[in-house]
Amino acid sequence: MDMFRTLVKTDALAIDHLTVTVRYFELRTLRGARRYSAEIVLGPADRIILDDDSVTNLEARAARLVPATLYSRRLAAGAIAAA
Repeated sequence: MDMFRTLVKTDALAIDHLTVTVRYFELRTLRGARRYSAEIVLGPADRIILDDDSVTNLEARAARLVPATLYSRRLAAGAIAAA
């Protein structure tokens, strides 16, 4: 039995003037259990992958993680530019 992902939901998070796409997948493990993952697309080659036991948990984690990630990257870019 092969493991494969099934797209279960697509969402968009709006942070400031940026919209971030989030895709939620269901994965069936070899033992038949269900796992879920979220692919957060920050840029063409910039993605964050989260996994959990439920889509609800992933939605909550993504809502907290995406703004924090974007703000921290802006701060880091400002610190590099100031140096």
